[in-house]
Amino acid sequence: MFDWATLRPIWEPRMLSILRIMVGLLYLEFGLAKVFDFPAMSDHQPYHLFSLVPGLAGILETVGGALIAIGLFTRPVAFILSGEMAFAYFMVYVPRSFFPALSGGVSAILFCFIFLYFFVAGAGVWSLDHLWASKASTENRADGAATPAPSNLTRGPPG
Repeated sequence: MFDWATLRPIWEPRMLSILRIMVGLLYLEFGLAKVFDFPAMSDHQPYHLFSLVPGLAGILETVGGALIAIGLFTRPVAFILSGEMAFAYFMVYVPRSFFPALSGGVSAILFCFIFLYFFVAGAGVWSLDHLWASKASTENRADGAATPAPSNLTRGPPG
């Protein structure tokens, strides 16, 4: 029988990392398809750097997908990519139909809200962000000057 009380705190941060890695790799695939036509797409547009699609979108999806997959700068990157997907939904899919199932915008909405979740929740334990934060925390504990001693000034006069 599963003990959900002990299973959840152990696996919740790990599953967040697994979700982040998979979403990052899927998003990276969209970016690589726009920039390098890999994997080859039948409706591939030639890449033009100074265009919105595939130019800016390709760069955001390639670089952002890679950063999300490795868990580096996850919160700011996720915020930017969430905005990109919201913008894409309203620019590309809403003119077809407001309803995502009819317009084909399901993936844009899912990416938007998953990236918004990463912005709030962070990268998880299997990430460079977590490694960087734990290394900084260890260095601060090793360096006595980094953590100030408590002050007696806030306690008030001795009584």
